[in-house]
Order: sequence, then C-alpha cells, then structure tokens
Amino acid sequence: MIVDRTGEVVPGFHVLGAAEAPVYLMEAPRPVLFDAGFSCLGPLYAGHARQVLGQAPPAWLCLTHVHFDHCGAAAHLLEAFPGLTAAASAQAAHILSRPGALELMARLNRQSAQLVAAWRPGLVSPVEFKPFAVGRILEDSQELDLGGGLSLMVLATPGHTRDFLSYYIPQRGILVCSEASGCAAAGGHVISEFLVDYDAYLANFERFLELEPRVLCQGHRLVYVGQNEARGFLERSRQAAREFRAWVEDLLDQEHGQVEAVVARVKAQEYDPRPHPKQPEPAYLLNLGARVAHLAGLRPVTAGQPAKEERS
Repeated sequence: MIVDRTGEVVPGFHVLGAAEAPVYLMEAPRPVLFDAGFSCLGPLYAGHARQVLGQAPPAWLCLTHVHFDHCGAAAHLLEAFPGLTAAASAQAAHILSRPGALELMARLNRQSAQLVAAWRPGLVSPVEFKPFAVGRILEDSQELDLGGGLSLMVLATPGHTRDFLSYYIPQRGILVCSEASGCAAAGGHVISEFLVDYDAYLANFERFLELEPRVLCQGHRLVYVGQNEARGFLERSRQAAREFRAWVEDLLDQEHGQVEAVVARVKAQEYDPRPHPKQPEPAYLLNLGARVAHLAGLRPVTAGQPAKEERS
C-alpha cells in the first residue's frame, strides 16, 4: 500500500499537515514529531498533533535536515508545545547559527506560502520562519527511549546534505528517511536527491535495505506500507540515482562541461512537464544545480575544461 494523504498510516503512526510537506508523528509515552515542513503550515501541524495526542504533548522534534521545507515550522511547534525538544545533528545546529542560511530559509518559506495557497486554499497561515535552537545533538547509532518498549535509532545518512539523519523504530519497522532515499514524484518518476555526496547517497540504500523496513516515509507525498513496497521503492530509487548520473554525464559531454546548460536541459524534462503540487521552482533549481555541479566535479579534468574548484 502507498499512502498519499494525511491521517493514521499504521496504528500509532500519523502524517500531519499536508502530505506534500508532511510532519510525521509517532505515538508513544514520549511522542515524536519528525520534521517541521513549511512555516505557513505550522498551526495545521500543531492542531493535527493535538487531535492525535490530546493533552499529552510531543517530547521530541527530530529533524532529518535543515532545508527550509523540513524545518520551516520548527519554531512554531516549539512555541506551541513548551516541553518539546528539537533534536538534530551537530552539522544542522551549525547551519542554524549562520545568518545567511537563516535568511535563505525565511525567504524560501515565504515563497512557498504562495505556492501552498495555490494548491491547498485555506491551509495557509501568516506564520513565518523564525530561528530556533537545537536542544539535543544526535549522532549515528544513538538510541532514544520513547517509553512503552519503543526506541528510536538514529542513522547518519549524508548524501542529500551533510547534516542528514534518518530515524528507525525497530519495534514497528518504521523508517523515516526523507530525501536520503530520493522522492517519487507524480507518475512514479523518482527524483534522485544527492546534493553533496553521490557515493554516500548510494551507500544509504544498502543500510536501509538491511533494516527491511515495513513502513518507509519519503520526504514528500508518499509513505510506503509493507515490506515489499518499501524494498521496491528503495531498489527503484537506487537505480534512478545511477541512471540520473549516467544521463547527466552524457549531457555534460554534449554541453562541453557547462553546468548551467545541463541544468536547463534536465529541468525541461524532469520538472517543467510535471503538474503541481511540486517543489517550488527556486528550491528545485538550487538542488538541481547542486546535483549537476557535484557530478561534474566527480569527472576527471581534461584539457580545455575548467578545474573542479571553478565549477563549484
């Protein structure tokens, strides 16, 4: 089963807000929220969490990474639930200390509010992105005790970003891996999401497949329920990454190593024909440019080509 809506996915595990920019919730004696979506959906996330939990506030807000569409409503959620602790990697905490990164997050969240208003009228609030503090630094293989016999395993899974963490609840077989495993768009096309390290991104798939998850949560829109569904997505996504690399390397040859020309050609096929809802175009172009530039940087330098540092 593939779930593309909000609500309870399996007993005790929920998609909050909007499936296109979800917050996931695991019920437990110490409940966990995963990611924080767009700032403009902050009140919606908080309201849905209260509907599920009643008077029991969430204990943890576990962030996979601090891209604008995964931490946008973090400050709002921390204010809505005073006992909530934001948890993320040390790299994420460092990014959140940089004024330029915070300004970019705020700007992209403002742009996203306009997009959300177009495809989900009535959901948008005036809440804007605000800086927030990470209260707990998480590391690879660390475990959080959620109570009731449930635990949360932390997995360092860089590749999409360097600060990336995935989360696994072994007692339920639930894997929250977001863009560490790519994202299937409408029509089934899988967007490969490595931005900083292609090899590390591919290595994530081996780790995820060894876990044999029964529920897999990608970063946007879809949750795969059932071991066969989860494994099938991971295998398709791994193959999509290999095919994307081969495609981009062929385009780089055709365009004589010019990253901007390759970005335009990929966008024309991968992004432009897809219907909404989809990633805001400015964010898509930032990510696509990073993917293409990273692959260009992996290629050996030949006579007449710019050095790797000049392409970054």
